[in-house]
Amino acid sequence: MYNFEYKNPVKILFGKGQISKLNNEISPDWKILIIYGGGSIFKNGVYAQVKKALEGYQVTEFGGIEPNPTYETCMKALDVVKKENIDFLLAVGGGSVLDGTKFIAAAALYENGDPWQILSAEEEVRVTRALPMGTVLTLPATGSEMNGNAVISRTSTQEKLSFGSPAVMPVFSILDPETVYSLPDRQVANGVVDAFVHVMEQYLTFPVNAPLQDRMAEGILLTLIEEGPKILKNRKDYNAAANFMWSATMALNGLIGQGVPQDWATHGIGHELTAFHGIDHARTLAIVLPGVMNVRRKVKEKKILQYGERIWGICEGTPDERIDKAIARTVEFFETMGTPTRLSYYGVTDSTISKIENRFALRNTLLGEQNEIDHRVTRAILADRL
Repeated sequence: MYNFEYKNPVKILFGKGQISKLNNEISPDWKILIIYGGGSIFKNGVYAQVKKALEGYQVTEFGGIEPNPTYETCMKALDVVKKENIDFLLAVGGGSVLDGTKFIAAAALYENGDPWQILSAEEEVRVTRALPMGTVLTLPATGSEMNGNAVISRTSTQEKLSFGSPAVMPVFSILDPETVYSLPDRQVANGVVDAFVHVMEQYLTFPVNAPLQDRMAEGILLTLIEEGPKILKNRKDYNAAANFMWSATMALNGLIGQGVPQDWATHGIGHELTAFHGIDHARTLAIVLPGVMNVRRKVKEKKILQYGERIWGICEGTPDERIDKAIARTVEFFETMGTPTRLSYYGVTDSTISKIENRFALRNTLLGEQNEIDHRVTRAILADRL
């Protein structure tokens, strides 16, 4: 196991009716900006609960954060932050709203020019200050409610980039599983797949003798496999909703990734599919992960075999046969959740693969747990999924 330092300061308020405790977490002296997406919070009653909890507070609102939050929209929100002298940001929505709010929080105190540099020059620009923020989660998926990561798209350049900083970790996050009840099938499926692949990025690498992290990761995977179909079938199964929601949070709050190598190639490649074609983030992951497993099977052999045995009960056959079966079972699970796993389903052709290959070559992009996935390997991974 590798050395590590771990600190997670996010306070979690989990369960039914927890939104009513919102006023206990925010100072009445602060000017608050509520940030949300397309308006689903008005239909599912979350907006009404938030407003009731904040009666008497100084509240301004900004809506319209997209499913893949854009730099352009976030900058409009930033104008509101500055005009209204906002003290605290409250993200009410799914991971996209939370990610957008993190970027706005960081941009609000950025003093070195265009805030896009927070993303485009992440190696040089370190975010050390941000407006404080809290979250009311309505869509389990990204784990953004308990980490300091965010992904933002820029429409004008067809880019999708990420940044991370402890400064944008929420002060608190409210997780009420009943918010899952009104979600459409596609969002539930996306949430399950997103959380599943988050675990795989931290688990499916190479052994470093970290059995506890492995078992925790496997526990989350097994829970998602068990609970995902349940909540997809019956949205008002509270226990399934609760287990799904907490699994998504645990998948990316940093805990299972401590002391172990991490990959994130599936995400890095998937972001390009969203940037060029607008494909849902989770669906890009469902496309790319099987390709990564197949093309990188020798590097990842020990962990894929472990994954196949412990998650799918695959114990017989040659190593290659067992790996083939593990990939097939993974694809089957994604597709059972209603998530297509082939580029052809989305009309993506070799021309897009060439665009991504060329972009990675120009950036000298290296991905994977050993930084061995260059533009050529990226082409092979995507070609595997046509």
